[in-house]
Amino acid sequence: MKVVNIHAAKTNLSRLIEEAVAGEPFIIAKAGKPLVEVKRLESNPKKPRVGFALGRYKIPDDFNTMMADEIEEMFYGPKRRKR
Repeated sequence: MKVVNIHAAKTNLSRLIEEAVAGEPFIIAKAGKPLVEVKRLESNPKKPRVGFALGRYKIPDDFNTMMADEIEEMFYGPKRRKR
């Protein structure tokens, strides 16, 4: 892998990037010590899996109100009956 010092990388950045995109990564060094590696990014990110469980589950019609009485009792205690 090619090692380039910082000054040369600044001077030839466009050419170095084109080479990296073509599949030739390189390392930028300072005083002979490697600092960073520059390489091409993969262009095929994973697509989100929207709708992967479509049709597997049935949502009840009363989903937004189911167990509302039980939840209310948890917060406010049991309902008092009128005499």
